[in-house]
Amino acid sequence: MDPQLALMPEVQARRLLGDRCLRTHVVRPFGAWVGVGKLRVIDVRAVESGLELLAGYERYDRVDAT
Repeated sequence: MDPQLALMPEVQARRLLGDRCLRTHVVRPFGAWVGVGKLRVIDVRAVESGLELLAGYERYDRVDAT
């Protein structure tokens, strides 16, 4: 992964990656959680069809299901 992309906001990373074919995966905890803050880049990998971007939120808060 390009070290410049690490923890960069996902929107900004997509702009830098340009028109490349990109598949985005968002990390989320199991259960009732909501992502809080910016969606940030965790990893970028070259794959046969283009690039895979792994992203996660800055924080996750549990949602009470009451």
